[in-house]
Amino acid sequence: MVRDIRELTDSPEAYADELRRRWGGLLSYRYIGRSYASMDLGPEDNTVTIRRDMRDPTGGLLLAVLSIAAPECGHMSDLEAVPNPVIHSCQILDPGRDVRRIEIVSEGLKRGRQMGYSRAKIVDADQPGRVLALTQWQGISIGTPPEGLERMEANRLEVIDSVDLPPLWQVFGGHRRPDGHWALPELAVEVASPDAALHIGPQFVIGETAAADAARELAGTDRLHGVSSHVMFVARGKAGPFRVETEQMLGADGVLAVRTVMHDEGTDDRITTVGSYLFSKVG
Repeated sequence: MVRDIRELTDSPEAYADELRRRWGGLLSYRYIGRSYASMDLGPEDNTVTIRRDMRDPTGGLLLAVLSIAAPECGHMSDLEAVPNPVIHSCQILDPGRDVRRIEIVSEGLKRGRQMGYSRAKIVDADQPGRVLALTQWQGISIGTPPEGLERMEANRLEVIDSVDLPPLWQVFGGHRRPDGHWALPELAVEVASPDAALHIGPQFVIGETAAADAARELAGTDRLHGVSSHVMFVARGKAGPFRVETEQMLGADGVLAVRTVMHDEGTDDRITTVGSYLFSKVG
């Protein structure tokens, strides 16, 4: 069982040790290559180097990569809250097929007693005037950590760009089942947030993967680029396996839409995450 860090709130030293272990082992940001200034020691770096596995078949940037790279969740840090996502959206303005690095320009909008609102502009790090995507977040604090927590040493992964890199869905344990559904396995510590729930990273990846697969089936081609996503986090994923259901729709001018619903099969098949994705044909 993955432990909920809120059980350690009355023990500051144990809480800090557990947060350090969990943050250092969390796969989402380590694999994407995103450091987080409010959490990590060292110089601030809001850039992410783009690899082949971060692009779709047309060479465009994946929605999931941009969403993981901008994890504001209402501008709440794990050092001051136990953040939980509520709503996230991402709109791509430029597919960034020639972009080598992206930079995330974050903006906190409002922070209330529990709710937080934020947004980010994602730009070409080598041409900051070139805007690639916009994201917006609503998050909620579901707990208060003990005082005195400090930033931690980053535990980065060095992932070398290569044609042999596995797809992101495979890295996060995703697979397409014989019943046709895309799914994630039972909850494991490396993909769990400190509050012992499925982290946003694997949710973004498997949601877009399932949606893109459904869109390809409808369009009869993989020459599709995701241009927009809207995700609502309805309930925390506590057990797994996590199954994704899809519904595809054809719009005007070659636009395709896919709605997704993720279920936690280990928690009475509870709905955890609902999304909608827009794709456009390329070429």
